[in-house]
Parts: sequence; structure tokens; C-alpha cells
Amino acid sequence: MAHDNATPARLGDSLITLDPLDMRDRLASGAMRAADLAAACIEQVKRREADVQAWAWLDEQHVMTQAGRLDAQRKTGRPVGPLHGLPVALKDIIDTNGIPTENGTIIDKGRVPTEDAVIVRKLKAAGAYVMGKTVTTELAYVAPGKTRNPVNPDHTPGGSSQGSAAAVGAAMVPLAIGTQTGGSVIRPAAYCGVVGFKPSFGMIPRTGILSQSPSLDTVGVFATSVAGVAMLADVLCGDDPADHATTLSAPPRLLATALSDVPVRPTLALMAHMPGDTAPSEDMALAMQELSDILGEDVFALTLPILFDEAAEIRERINFAEMAKCYYAYERRGRQQLSDITLAAIDAGKTVLARDYLAALDWPKLLNAALDEIFARCDAIICPATPTSAPAGLSSTGSAVYNGLWTLCGVPVVTLPLFEDSTGLPMGLQVVGRRGNDARLLRTARWLTSELKKTSGVVTNV
Repeated sequence: MAHDNATPARLGDSLITLDPLDMRDRLASGAMRAADLAAACIEQVKRREADVQAWAWLDEQHVMTQAGRLDAQRKTGRPVGPLHGLPVALKDIIDTNGIPTENGTIIDKGRVPTEDAVIVRKLKAAGAYVMGKTVTTELAYVAPGKTRNPVNPDHTPGGSSQGSAAAVGAAMVPLAIGTQTGGSVIRPAAYCGVVGFKPSFGMIPRTGILSQSPSLDTVGVFATSVAGVAMLADVLCGDDPADHATTLSAPPRLLATALSDVPVRPTLALMAHMPGDTAPSEDMALAMQELSDILGEDVFALTLPILFDEAAEIRERINFAEMAKCYYAYERRGRQQLSDITLAAIDAGKTVLARDYLAALDWPKLLNAALDEIFARCDAIICPATPTSAPAGLSSTGSAVYNGLWTLCGVPVVTLPLFEDSTGLPMGLQVVGRRGNDARLLRTARWLTSELKKTSGVVTNV
């Protein structure tokens, strides 16, 4: 890169449009300084934040200090981590030592943790640093935060990881982390036009992260490419004795597998819409039909068995029952400071009978057994990420009806920003894999984007 001949503005613009893997390689080799990337991100924040409002906490001096330290470390000649010099945005329910973590509620205003969440320690060990904390909905449920859609600020950015998705969508940061209990990674990614990845349940530890529903809560990541989410998720995965959902297993090799060639041409099962009464918009239906036509013999139509029709109700039952338990302290300390919609969910959870809650916990095993039969015939399921593009207005975060099933089943999902509606708003495609087959799913998703680019010539570099 020709640093000497580039003006600061042109240099910054070129840096923030790089693929995260290119950023990583240039930082590791010394072709790019962490301080230059940090300055470019800060400059983009100054350009876009007034419209997007993605950040709950961001301190320019903190960013530049962290970047400067990493540049100094690289100059010593010691080995650098796999994310050396990369800034990462964190959803404001992820504890950060010395940095506010307010969980989207006034009840926690001024809360500053004294320990990092497990995944923050993993990030720092990999050479990344915390760019800032991004806006979340109230207690990571559905009462909207202040964030707006980076493509059109008159539209919602999506669910509780809205700030993380919007920050990546506005090119203010190359990588970000969120969580999903219903659809709060996949939906915001689709609305904001970025790649979102929700790994298999239990792949990434959650210690030090606000717990809403321990049977469902899943850490997910955002980037501008499949390789970018694979690179970030790779360093976050692992066993955590304090998180019962994690298991001791071999490293998943997400990035290496995602970058590898598919051994055989994948077969995909296409679902035009999900179980339930919510049909996709005309724009989404047309996009799915066009995709089916392009893929031809590589795809077959899929309708899920009737068993799946109850999944949305089952997921909600688990979510609300566990919310009532996990948020008991918030309700006791400040019920009058919580929104009606959050209180309604908590109160609904109190009415769930123990027998019904325990029976609901058996459903993921039943559903995955049925999915295993489907995955015996295909490499991945593809379906719309959301019924529509981002709805207008900021009073709703949109519908998670197409996401909750996959969260309940604990299967890995990646959403690709392949489509646009008739007004130019992004629409996402969900690619769904077998539980535990995260690396293969990412490889299939990357193959799919490459294949569509060759066939149609209109797919972005994701």
C-alpha cells in the first residue's frame, strides 16, 4: 500500500473497505499500522454516527491508545495473535473491565464491570482490542434502542444486536459481536446488509454476558464477508467450565475450512418460507425464485414436517420462563423503569408451568432428529433470513419468525446479504447447517456466494 502518496482521507477510505482478512494480513506483516486502521474507523464514526447511532460507549483516545500499543508490540518482533491490531465492537451486554456495560437499561446506568467476559479475554489474547460498546435493546429483548438502519435511517436496524450490525454495515468497524436468543444476530445482519453468523449452541462461551435465556442464548458475530465471521468466531470458540453449554472439543478450524474448496458440489434444500402464517414479501419471494432458477439441479424444494409448526411457541415458552427467572432482580429493583413489552414477557414467563417448561426443553432433540434426516440429503438448508426487508420506523425491531426455529434447535446459521428489495434495502439469505457442522456450513456459504457471483455477476464480495 502506497502510504506516502495517499491523502489521509483517501487512505482512510481505502482501509475501511478492505476485507477483514486483508486487514489482518496487512497488520501482521507491517504493511498497515493498527493506528492507521483505528484512525480510519474513528473518522468513519464521525461521518456516520449522527445518523446511525450505533454506539453506547466509544472513546477515541482509548481506541488510539490500544492501537498504538499493538503497533509497538509488533515492532518488538515477537509473534502476534491471529487478530493482531483489529478493532472489534461489542454488544453492550458483554462485560468489559473498566468500560461501561449497561445492558440497554437505565437500571444499569453507570455500571462498570471489574472483569472481562471470557470472550473479551479471548479477543485480547488474539491481539484484537475493544473498539467500543454497541447499542442493544432493553435487556437484549425487543424494546428498541436508538440505533438506525445504516442503509436508510428511517428504517429499523433489527433486534437486540442492532448496534453491532449497524456499526459493521456503516463501515465504522470491521468486526462486531452480538448475541441471539430469537433472531438478534441473523435479523440485524440481514437488515443492515452484512454477514452474520450464529454458531451452534455452546460453541462460544457466555460467561460474563447478560443471561436472558440460558437454554437459547448464543453468541454470534458480524463482518462483511464469510471469511471475516469465520476468522472472528475461530478465536472465540472453546470450552468454559463456567458455561454448562460448552464442551471440551478440538478447535473447530472455522476459517481454514471456510477458505478451502468444497470436495463435491453441494446440494441445497430450499425453503421459500418458514413454518407459520408469515409469508415472505413479494420482493423476497421473487428473490428466492430467482435463486432457485440460478442453482438449478443443485437445489431441491423443502417443506418441513408438521412437527416444526409448534417450534415458535416452544421457543417462546422457554425464553419467557427463563426471562422470568434471569430478570427477577431487575424487576424487583426497578419494575417501573422497564418497558411494558419487557414486563409482559417476564409476566408471561411466570405463568409457565414447570411440567410445560421441562417438556419444552426436550423439543430441540426431537427437532434435530428430524433435521438430521433432511441433512442426510443435503449440505445445507437455504431460506429467507426475514420475511421482508427492514420495516420503516423505529418502534419495532422487525420479525424474528424466520430465525427462532434455528435458535431453538441450536444449529449453525449464516446470513448472506445477497438480495435487495425494490427500494434498495438489503435482504438476507439464511444458510443453515447441521448442529456441530459449523465449519462445513461456512465453507458451503462461501461456495454459494462464489457460485452466484460467477453465474449472475451481481453478488457482492461476501
